[in-house]
Amino acid sequence: MSPVFPMLTVLTMFYYICLRRRARTATRGEMMNSHRTIESNSRTSPLHAEVVQYAKEVVDFSSHYGSENSMSYTMWNLAGVPNVFPSSGDFTQTAVFRTYGTWWDQCPSASLPFKRTPPNFQSQDYVELTFEQQVYPTAVHVLETYHPGAVIRILACSANPYSPIPPAEVRWEILWSERPTKVNASQARQFKPCIKQINFPTNLIRLEVNSSLLDYYTELDAVVLHGTKDKPVLSLKTSLIDMNDLEDDDYEEKDGCGMDSLNKKFSSTALREGPNNGYFDKLPYELIQLILNHLTLPDLCRLAQTCKLLNQHCCDPLQYIHLNLQPYWAKLNDTSLEFLQSRCTLVQWLNLSWTGNRGFISVAGFSRFLKVCGSELVRLELSCSHFLNETCLEIISEMCPNLQDLNLSSCDKLPPQAFNHIAKLCGLRRLVLYRTKIEQTALLSILNFCSELQHLSLGSCVMIEDYDVIASMIGAKCKKLRTLDLWRCKNITENGIAELASGCPLLEELDLGWCPTLQSSTGCFARLARQLPNLQKLFLTANRSVCDTDIEELACNCTRLRQLDILG
Repeated sequence: MSPVFPMLTVLTMFYYICLRRRARTATRGEMMNSHRTIESNSRTSPLHAEVVQYAKEVVDFSSHYGSENSMSYTMWNLAGVPNVFPSSGDFTQTAVFRTYGTWWDQCPSASLPFKRTPPNFQSQDYVELTFEQQVYPTAVHVLETYHPGAVIRILACSANPYSPIPPAEVRWEILWSERPTKVNASQARQFKPCIKQINFPTNLIRLEVNSSLLDYYTELDAVVLHGTKDKPVLSLKTSLIDMNDLEDDDYEEKDGCGMDSLNKKFSSTALREGPNNGYFDKLPYELIQLILNHLTLPDLCRLAQTCKLLNQHCCDPLQYIHLNLQPYWAKLNDTSLEFLQSRCTLVQWLNLSWTGNRGFISVAGFSRFLKVCGSELVRLELSCSHFLNETCLEIISEMCPNLQDLNLSSCDKLPPQAFNHIAKLCGLRRLVLYRTKIEQTALLSILNFCSELQHLSLGSCVMIEDYDVIASMIGAKCKKLRTLDLWRCKNITENGIAELASGCPLLEELDLGWCPTLQSSTGCFARLARQLPNLQKLFLTANRSVCDTDIEELACNCTRLRQLDILG
């Protein structure tokens, strides 16, 4: 090769490969779906009796529309035989997630998206279900009774939740996935995607959903798992599968969710001696950094193995100021965090939502990571991270002095006393405690010391005894508050609303959905309208006392109002 040949071609080729892989995704997905149809129709012999079973119980989920103290519209309705199917319509006996459509991302309380989120990760919510028997799955059927089309990914886990012996290894395998698509019908359907064959039996299934294209809440009634007790043998007909598709799938499989071989990929000792860096040496350092900023984390790991110069760029802490690890929840573990540690000393935004469950991340591993990488943290997302305990929150309060944004949504396994440590984070501006077990004493302490709060979510916090006391403290201490979520708070009255309205004049968003103790006859809603002219979103869901006068007051006084929910 001529020495004047532009070595920048290496980067061009790498970029082309990435584009080619993305461009082929849709076509390959269609081809593989047809191939998997062949597999699913011929993978078992008549000798293998098929086991058909409904979910035994719901063991984890990210959100639901219902209350923690009832069965209406809750994820727990997915356990057992259908309650509604094949009927269509809005039924309280179904499982419903908290949100739908795009309006949720357009509220004043919405957070900015993370950079470097892989385009193929679009899951917004999930639910995990267990079944009585472990089987090699041949089909998964989802009974959808209202506004179907939200399910975009189905996974199976190798761990048996009912086994008394902890598994040596826990694996998650994707059975089926698809980008969100619009379903132009609201009627019930039995969703039967063509799933791929896996090499381990399972009785733990996970559904992931994206409701952004829906016109209303999706409602799920039951999940049916079909499978065989014996490992099925692939038919010879599977030889029809194109070898190029197998090769690409194998490439994805080796990477799993992009983090399987993170240890190797980040290890500079794996680099081999190669030719010089060509014209990369002539490019400004900042320009190369800007180019690499467009790569996803797995691609950054791969590029780090090409040469020493690019390895240096790929390991630069400036590439990890925003780090979104949620898409890799199925593979991320203590070892992954350890090898990321030296690159994340400048990290400011960190998303560990959904990660670490079933022993993947230990308290010690999380603590080691934050001790090195927590000093610059401004935003920390830990939604549904069930490895967290009181020690973890204590480490966060000690190692993250600059933290402004903390999301503990659906961390329902955290003990109540753990939340006392949050009061040490005096610079907090956003705090999400949806579906947590925080108690009144801890919350009062947080409100007293965290006076900079602008966004506060207390939806479905069932351990709080007196919301009027909480509202009074919010009105007295949180003068900068812009958004407040009190969804399903069980005992707030007109007195608490009066304290809020007078103490927090900057409120732009207020969720009082399913608050049964509020009555329009007390004048509380009219007072809200008169004292909170900046309101853009107001939820009064399921409050049957709302009257014409309340609507007229809102129309006259809240001219910036964009979202109003008076359903019911």
